[in-house]
Amino acid sequence: MLVPLLAAVVAALVAVVTPAAVHEPRPAPVAAALGAPAPSSPALVALHRWDAARARAWASGEPAALRRLYVPGAAAGRADVALLRRYLARGLVVTGMSQQVLAVRVTRAGTDRLVLRVTDRLVGAVAVSVSAHQPLPASAPLTRRLELRRVGEEWRMATIRAVRPTAPP
Repeated sequence: MLVPLLAAVVAALVAVVTPAAVHEPRPAPVAAALGAPAPSSPALVALHRWDAARARAWASGEPAALRRLYVPGAAAGRADVALLRRYLARGLVVTGMSQQVLAVRVTRAGTDRLVLRVTDRLVGAVAVSVSAHQPLPASAPLTRRLELRRVGEEWRMATIRAVRPTAPP
């Protein structure tokens, strides 16, 4: 009973927001495509750091920490915080959230704004309660347009929009 419920909730999470890595940023597989940044590019490093901070907020069950990762009023932030609160109401947190980046393209890069087209999937997530650890299924790859804005020294997510994947060249 718990597994189908958790699978449905994770599917909703993946459809709305971009899950993140728990550990410090590390190079992820990046499809070799024209315009794809190097694994150590500032844009990809910013994305991995944001993902890691998001995963820490989910693993620790801290809605306020999660909210701070988004620009004020961001719809994706409201949805992410609401989903975390639903997990917490069931006595659950999610650990091990990691994004497997399959492709990324920087479409706009400035000192205070990044726009990325990212294809990734959630792997390694585990729903944890006092009495159980339930691995959650990996998601199917999704392609999204992410807009991050710099606030002080941190990047915050402004928008997350689903886009249709394009065929490889």
